[in-house]
Amino acid sequence: MGIKTKIALGTVVGVVVIGGLASLGDDQAADTAKGGDTSNSAPASGGGKADKAEAEEAQEKPKASQAEQFKAFVEENGTPKEKEAASHVTKIQGADKQNNVLDTADIYTDYTGGVMGEGLGPAKLLTSAFADWKQSKNGLVTVYDADGELLGNGEF
Repeated sequence: MGIKTKIALGTVVGVVVIGGLASLGDDQAADTAKGGDTSNSAPASGGGKADKAEAEEAQEKPKASQAEQFKAFVEENGTPKEKEAASHVTKIQGADKQNNVLDTADIYTDYTGGVMGEGLGPAKLLTSAFADWKQSKNGLVTVYDADGELLGNGEF
């Protein structure tokens, strides 16, 4: 087979593959391109009013914040002291993206006084509860008071 024939054959195969992917739905084409399952075993959507209503409701419902997710976890799994400490959490950043290389998360609370204030003990409870909630091979969670002063940190 000559080089021109190989190039022409490669071009035809490429066009067929691209055309096949283009004929699939967007989600299915993306899955196929990533090597995923291409079967159509999922039930087909009727496209009715109920489906549209569910889609609109899902878009209107904001995803729970990281702090709300953490508080819900502690409420379900934590000790009474952890639950009390979690009630002082105002914001959490960095808990949603992890790569197990250097994961960091920050917990902000309404405690005052820095390390010498009332939040040092609860900060240890919060770092422990956070380690139960999220796991990382190399994670560090830091707890801050209302003024942004460091209260404590721990591994997760």
